Amino acid sequence: MSAAVNKIRAALTGQEQNLQAFWTERTQQERKLLAIGGVVAGLALVYAVFFEPAWTGRISLQKSLPELRQNAAQLQALAREAGDLARQAPVQVAPMSRESLDASLKARGLSPQSLSLTGEYARVQLNGVPFASVMLWLDGLRREGRVAVQEAKITAQSKAGLVDASLTLHQSPGAAR
Repeated sequence: MSAAVNKIRAALTGQEQNLQAFWTERTQQERKLLAIGGVVAGLALVYAVFFEPAWTGRISLQKSLPELRQNAAQLQALAREAGDLARQAPVQVAPMSRESLDASLKARGLSPQSLSLTGEYARVQLNGVPFASVMLWLDGLRREGRVAVQEAKITAQSKAGLVDASLTLHQSPGAAR
């Protein structure tokens, strides 16, 4: 390790001697110009590294600050709204019944082959119905009645878009009983 340090010291000493020789060979006027040039180059470097980035960053922050404040105000308003909604009692939905299922099926233009309720579960058999109508009906049940599909067996028919569906539905516990 000391050999490496000695090698570096020798190289620096050699460079220092070369610099000293270079400086003594210059006239007084050249020395003055070199000194002024060094100071100007040093100041330019300090400006480019420290002041200019800070200045341009400050300007860009001044431009974006009003928008950021507006975004912060919107986020605070949304947070207050979320807190208010969290404190509200959840909306109670009507319990799943044969009548409500039959009405929702008819609203989508679907007529079940069979519809039976057993406790919290309902079995629905649909034959030759449009697949899109079945999916829209199930989505409506999920959104409005908190009814989930427990089991589904859907078979495509030879005519495009028509299916036979056997569904087991279950209403989530949050629904009114």
